[in-house]
Amino acid sequence: MKLPDSWSKASPLFDEDNLVSCAGLAPVMGLAEQAGLSELLTERVRLAWTRVASAGVNPAGKVAAIIAGMAAGADSIDDMQVIRSGGMPQLFTGVCALTTLGQFLREFTHGHASQLAPVARAHLVNLARWTDLLPGIEQQAYIDIDSLLRPVYGHAKQGASYGHTKISGKQVLRKGLSPLATTISSPSGAPVVAGIRLRAGKAGSGRARTPWCARPS
Repeated sequence: MKLPDSWSKASPLFDEDNLVSCAGLAPVMGLAEQAGLSELLTERVRLAWTRVASAGVNPAGKVAAIIAGMAAGADSIDDMQVIRSGGMPQLFTGVCALTTLGQFLREFTHGHASQLAPVARAHLVNLARWTDLLPGIEQQAYIDIDSLLRPVYGHAKQGASYGHTKISGKQVLRKGLSPLATTISSPSGAPVVAGIRLRAGKAGSGRARTPWCARPS
């Protein structure tokens, strides 16, 4: 049976006020708050000057909302509706509108992104104290630094450039973002991302090899 063509343009919407589609988000964000996420964001993230005055207000709340949306599977501004749909307002208060989050992100520069790096490092340390995130790391730790290439398809994507990668064993030139990611693991603990830095796609794999986790806060 073939579905009507008009159905392909429809977008599913979870709008039952008494149900929550992502109940697991509550303990995740609860743990993040116990590990001091909001305090770290308030202390270290500043938007001193913005083209729109309201865009720089409450950066900690906006970043936390974006993190929550990403944890729930959002990978675009439109997908951030997941933290506002259904009964979500009964679990979380003060969740920003999509336009507010988009306006906030448009004010971000490389310097603002760099402000988030020490937040991620300090929060990882706090999580390790609150939970058994990296058991046995006191005795032995493994640090892995990898260069990645994540393809993009828009012509105006900021930070994107052409870089070499292998697909099915063949060397190809592909447009994308080229982050350098650092992970930490222990003999009995799965790897966790300790830091990430965006580089130009034409950079060699050895460039900018100083991992974020090794840099002072």
